[in-house]
Amino acid sequence: MTPRVVLVGAGHAHAQVLRSWAQQPLAGVELVVVSPHAWAPYSGMVPGWLAGLYRYEDIVIDFAALCARAGARWVAGSINQLDPDGRRIQLDNGDSLAWDWLSLNTGSTLVPPVVSAPTTMLSMRPLDRLRTDYDALLEGWRRSPPSRPYRVTAVGGGAAGVESVLAVCRRLRALQPARRVDAALVTRGDTLLPGYQEGTRRRALRVLASAGVDVRLGTAWSDDIGRESDLVLWATGAQAHAWQRTVQGRGALATSADGFVRVDRHLRSVSHPHVFAVGDCAQWATPLPKAGVYAVRMGPVLTRNLRAALSDEPLSAYQPQSRYLSLLSTADGSAIASRGRWSLAGRWAWRWKDHIDRQFVQQFKTTPSRHSPETP
Repeated sequence: MTPRVVLVGAGHAHAQVLRSWAQQPLAGVELVVVSPHAWAPYSGMVPGWLAGLYRYEDIVIDFAALCARAGARWVAGSINQLDPDGRRIQLDNGDSLAWDWLSLNTGSTLVPPVVSAPTTMLSMRPLDRLRTDYDALLEGWRRSPPSRPYRVTAVGGGAAGVESVLAVCRRLRALQPARRVDAALVTRGDTLLPGYQEGTRRRALRVLASAGVDVRLGTAWSDDIGRESDLVLWATGAQAHAWQRTVQGRGALATSADGFVRVDRHLRSVSHPHVFAVGDCAQWATPLPKAGVYAVRMGPVLTRNLRAALSDEPLSAYQPQSRYLSLLSTADGSAIASRGRWSLAGRWAWRWKDHIDRQFVQQFKTTPSRHSPETP
């Protein structure tokens, strides 16, 4: 029988697998991609889109088009239940899909608290739902009268919290310059941007102050904060998807206490060798930060290992980088660049980030195919 490889999730690593497959198909293998939406936003460009610096079309990878070029089948859906022993997944659209090899690149999610009207909750994850929620918010903002100040509160002191509050405030102020927008960022941590060096934190605090964002360290979320806010941007730590967090959803698949899929140095499940997992949904032996740069670097290793597994060849080991370049958008035409112990900021850093991000997305729009001709 023809072996079937199922890629679940439209993540950065799976985009690289499909690009490789389009360039060099593996004969006699059925490739299936499961994701809820054909367009997958590139996480590195989301802050720029929130700020109005990009159109949504500029920041997405078209997985349906990638599948067509790679000769793969795209299925619109998400996992409801995984049976790793029986090698079958149940989807939220009611379908059941068998597999010989499974790869998970589903990212992470957030489970924000329920807030009472008229407060609006905007969760920064999952990304595929963020567009709908943000478009609705902006449409309401355009129609609302500038009668009173509007209060925006970001919850989370990491990069997502910093970038989102700067970006959203910039967009709202640009759409209604006459209306006052007050902003705050709250985090229960005692430092901003944990894991970053002190120079980066100082620069971020200066930018936030310049944008009128009140930073409150050591402050946990409360219902009072919700009641005081018109808009809450939920940007706390990444969480595993619902199916990963219960035994009923994940079966016997080995996970961390938080539900992230435990993988070995080959990016394979430590309990089920026919399952690979990469990016935010996976957990390395020593947990890695939930940052897109790791999923991007895992992509080539995953690609090689899927091909090797199908050919019964030795697998490659993934070696996480100890340091990586971080470019934080400040929504004012500048960015903060940091790597290891150094940190710099300026418009040049934004231009650098913009070039890197556009180049990454563009490579998936120009992938040559042996299955179908390129369209002009």
